[in-house]
Amino acid sequence: MITTRRAALGLLAAPALVGTAAAQWSPSRPIRLIAPYPPGGGVDTTSRLLAGPMGTHLGQPLIVENRAGAGGSIGAAELARSAPDGQTLMIDALAHTVNPALLRGLPFDYATAFTPISQVVVLPQMLLVNPAQVPARTLPEFVAWVKARPGTLSYGSSGNATAAHLASALFVNRADIDIQHVPYRGGTPALQDLLGGAISFVFGTVSSSLQLAREGRLRALAVSTATRVASLPDVPTVAEQGFPGFELNEWNGLYAPAGLSAAAVTGLHAAALVALGDAGVRARLDALGALPVGSAPADFARYVADQRALMARLVRDARIEIG
Repeated sequence: MITTRRAALGLLAAPALVGTAAAQWSPSRPIRLIAPYPPGGGVDTTSRLLAGPMGTHLGQPLIVENRAGAGGSIGAAELARSAPDGQTLMIDALAHTVNPALLRGLPFDYATAFTPISQVVVLPQMLLVNPAQVPARTLPEFVAWVKARPGTLSYGSSGNATAAHLASALFVNRADIDIQHVPYRGGTPALQDLLGGAISFVFGTVSSSLQLAREGRLRALAVSTATRVASLPDVPTVAEQGFPGFELNEWNGLYAPAGLSAAAVTGLHAAALVALGDAGVRARLDALGALPVGSAPADFARYVADQRALMARLVRDARIEIG
């Protein structure tokens, strides 16, 4: 479960960890920080936000290197074949746990090729409808509205196997509704068609959708997090509206190659906590609608394994394919 309280507790632990880690391990040269997606996207933004404060703490700069392509697997392959010395890292997205169920013939195994360091941020999603088209004000009302129109409606996403698509597919499955998926090339065109009435709902990130909801052009029926989002206190979660346990967000995590020493893991985790505690980083994350986490390495490793199993089931059950 991801909560803002858990994030705060992780950040409060940073000073104690910093002192211990600094005495045990430090990088000997600039660190490569692989962002396995194009410049300007969410992972690239997170990478560049954390790189400065992490580098200052570690005494060596973190150089962000975009290695985009194949759903993030090209950058992941680069990390997998790097030496486990703490000098090459990667920040990856939800796709890190989805790709094993979608991609075949990879030169590495997502389950064994990496050392999870920390989940650094969560990017909550909102289930959005157009109030000019949909009269529902709650999720149960929306489900009833869709069920009264079986097979005639559609929903949009930012593309096949994206966080928006996966959250939608999970919701459609749990709600047992008959509605078709329309993949778009990004979240913006999907939101535009929702505004135009061409589709009936979209899961959009808080950063891309909050202003539209505040203006009343779209209505947020639910958030995808386990607990309510501070910037949207009046919007209930999907879980509390009849779908217990529902949680599916975009998120970014920090990884190193498999075989990294425990001292390096501790040192890098401490550096990530310092970066997440930086006032400038926190302000920028807040503006992006992102929640800082800073989970411990062991906790993050369990989370990644759980997410990989969940995504495999969801991809199979929803018959999701890339393309």
